[in-house]
Amino acid sequence: MGDISNKLEKVYLQVREMTDFVPCVGLVLGSGLGEFAANMKVAMEIPYDKIEGFPVSTVPGHSGRFIFGYLEDVPVVCMKGRVHYYEGYPIEDVVLPIRLMRKLGAELLFLTNAAGGVNEGFAPGDLMLIKDQISVFVPNPLIGPNPEELGTRFPDMSEIYDLKLQRVIREAAVRCEIPLQEGVYTQLTGPSYETPAEIRMLRLLGTDAVGMSTAVEAIAGRHAGFRICGISCISNLAAGMSGRPLDHLEVQEAGRKAAESFSRLVKESICAMYRERSK
Repeated sequence: MGDISNKLEKVYLQVREMTDFVPCVGLVLGSGLGEFAANMKVAMEIPYDKIEGFPVSTVPGHSGRFIFGYLEDVPVVCMKGRVHYYEGYPIEDVVLPIRLMRKLGAELLFLTNAAGGVNEGFAPGDLMLIKDQISVFVPNPLIGPNPEELGTRFPDMSEIYDLKLQRVIREAAVRCEIPLQEGVYTQLTGPSYETPAEIRMLRLLGTDAVGMSTAVEAIAGRHAGFRICGISCISNLAAGMSGRPLDHLEVQEAGRKAAESFSRLVKESICAMYRERSK
């Protein structure tokens, strides 16, 4: 775990050589949602492959860069493309970007993803406020010796998704007149999509949406002291629900179709969170 601290320090120093930008919000954009960055007044872009030792996104729809800039007057660092466990990276590298954003100064972590709808009341294109999460088959990113400078050994997870930030998102959805579902997100490892039997299992566990990211990021973020919130874009109905095979292009297309409402809701939410923080 000392290696994790050393690696974090090395990537932090590299980024600080490129920019002195101090964000308030760290934003992670999921599959097909990367165009949100067009809403930002960009101060600096840093491709992941320009940071030595940093994991690089390999998935279509994830361009793989940090964007530093402003949403109105809110300083934001945006991950345009995340790293997934199924890409072959160790779990500590998967959450390295989250720890880096915290070390750069971000206090709020806004996670987004494209997810399969498990709740039978959901439809493709819905936006879902993440109220809680389940992690299945994915290694906990905190396993191993605990570096105290990163967080406490046994962090509380009873409120991973901040209740006050959830309220802000609900209120933003009302102002924007955007319908908003709510539910529990479950992360599996991927990269294969779930089987119909696995989806039935997840429904019994209380899952509303399923994907291949986010939960481990939230664990690491909570450990690091972030206040966290999240939104899933329901890109498709999960296996066995629609009678059609699943396809990543469908995920990307659903993200593009939901981009306008997604962008309005995320922008309004972040600005409202910043105003509340500044009171």
